[in-house]
Amino acid sequence: MAIPSQTIEQIAAANDIIEVIGSYFPLKRAGANFKALCPFHQEKTPSFHVSPQRQTFHCFGCGVGGSVFRFVMDYEHIDFPSAVRKLAARVGIPVIEERGPSDGEDRQHEARRILLQLHGETAGWFHENLIKKEFAEPARKYLKERGITAEMAKRWRLGYAPDEWDAFGSWARGRGYEMQTLIASGLVKTKEDAAGAPGQRSYDRFRDRIMFPICNDVGEVIAFSGRVLKEKEGAAKYLNSPETPLFRKGSVLFGLDKTKRALIEVNCAVVCEGQLDLISLFEAGITNVVAPQGTAFTETQARMLKRLVDEVVLCFDSDAAGTQAAERSLDALLQNDLIVRVAEIPAGDDPDSLVRREGKEEFEKRITAARDFFDYWIEHEVAEVDLASLGAKMQLARSLAETVSRVHDPLMRGEVASKVSARLGVPVQDFQALFPKQSRSSGIRSDESRPAARENPPRHDVAMLCLLALRDEAARDFLREQNWREILAQVPDAEILVRILESDLRPSDAASLNAFMATLSPVDEGLVSCWLLQKVPPNTEKMVEKWWLGIRQGVLRRQLDVAKNRIRLPQLSTGEQVNLQKEILDLLKELRELPKLSSASRIDS
Repeated sequence: MAIPSQTIEQIAAANDIIEVIGSYFPLKRAGANFKALCPFHQEKTPSFHVSPQRQTFHCFGCGVGGSVFRFVMDYEHIDFPSAVRKLAARVGIPVIEERGPSDGEDRQHEARRILLQLHGETAGWFHENLIKKEFAEPARKYLKERGITAEMAKRWRLGYAPDEWDAFGSWARGRGYEMQTLIASGLVKTKEDAAGAPGQRSYDRFRDRIMFPICNDVGEVIAFSGRVLKEKEGAAKYLNSPETPLFRKGSVLFGLDKTKRALIEVNCAVVCEGQLDLISLFEAGITNVVAPQGTAFTETQARMLKRLVDEVVLCFDSDAAGTQAAERSLDALLQNDLIVRVAEIPAGDDPDSLVRREGKEEFEKRITAARDFFDYWIEHEVAEVDLASLGAKMQLARSLAETVSRVHDPLMRGEVASKVSARLGVPVQDFQALFPKQSRSSGIRSDESRPAARENPPRHDVAMLCLLALRDEAARDFLREQNWREILAQVPDAEILVRILESDLRPSDAASLNAFMATLSPVDEGLVSCWLLQKVPPNTEKMVEKWWLGIRQGVLRRQLDVAKNRIRLPQLSTGEQVNLQKEILDLLKELRELPKLSSASRIDS
């Protein structure tokens, strides 16, 4: 499988790197470029630079850098084809790949494409049922009672699954989808999956439910969540799609495709439990909101949020399940050094009912007044224990110490330890002594994402020629007019310069540079991105000639040294000695005349 270079260049040209990176975290202008704290290693002073002119990024702290494709690959932890497809979808460019008929990767990609198509069309079918079909009147009535208008239902593509065993399956098969695809999607189950199924061999997973499409962060439907319309014994209130090749429950945040920009701007995520909670808050104007698929956060979901915000406000229900979900979320959020607060939700209420009854401003006051998670947590834990009992107090202290020790930020960990020790009436030193030994250090994590350093970075003369060939059209043309293949074959660490001269890149075209960098290793791409951010030396015509002259002189001197060493060898025949003497004289002459020839070549051109 291969994506044509013309398509890659077209996608690079259509995706402004400032907009792409800015959709993940804020960038601040710094002269002609933009800066930010590097997302790939921990730092306090911004060393992450993005060039709108060159459409590249580079971190001078850890060395990572490259094209818009490299950024998406590293940030999203995906491969190159996936990054290309993601950026293509962002700007609506179709990706027509050159495929081999028996390529396993091709088959996997085609299966994914068909599943995405099926989910998108299914969302449309569910929505049409809700809006137009008479049998969906109870669903429309329910949504109206919950404050969901027809316009809101359209924006969120809400739908309804009929109360029939094979309504969806029959519709999908009629559109040409094979049973294998329907089962792989999780939208259809086989008879063996559950007791009480009817006589047919397969049946619809979702029946008599209001349907919420679950999208990935670029808005593609990848799964569904169905809310039961009529309470039935043994039926779950909410039913989600099973895990499929498209959908991993712990790796998706509901609503993120619509709320990402607001999260970045506010630098805070309001987290609620259910889809209706999120929709009600969003439609009320509180748009920096997300919902996990379930209640407690996974490590992956917390990591996704950390890329966008520094703070999280949990708005889980006030019942026991909501309290437990908040506590179970703690570890994942702490692992990513997120500031966590908890909003007070009155008993019997949820975010949906509160924002509809009190309005946006009152709900925002609750968010502003949300308590630090540890204040909430300490009060809840301490309330369960008799502090007059020394044994009970120490048992609680050990439990709390283990949790506090997992806070990575040393300042935050110290503050929390002080709060807990004060509430327990235990000296802070004694409380910290209960931390597991491996957690008593500074808490600074080793950076696993820092790219490996290049074992043999190019020497200075090669690096200067690379910079000139990347940045100046005339310098590149001059080098390509020389016998560069023959010369550079004899120069150590010149492979990157050979790649630059072999390519069809155009120094003045940012999309062309991005397409070229997509062919490099991550380390070489980091080098190129660094060169692209350097200032171009003045008088590039003289500079490129000077550095190329130095390269050629170095090659000739090495050849001369080899010839002089060989002529000293014993037992050489007379003919071999004569040939070596002639070679030495020719090399000496070429070295003397080289500066004159080089100048003449520039004048003639």
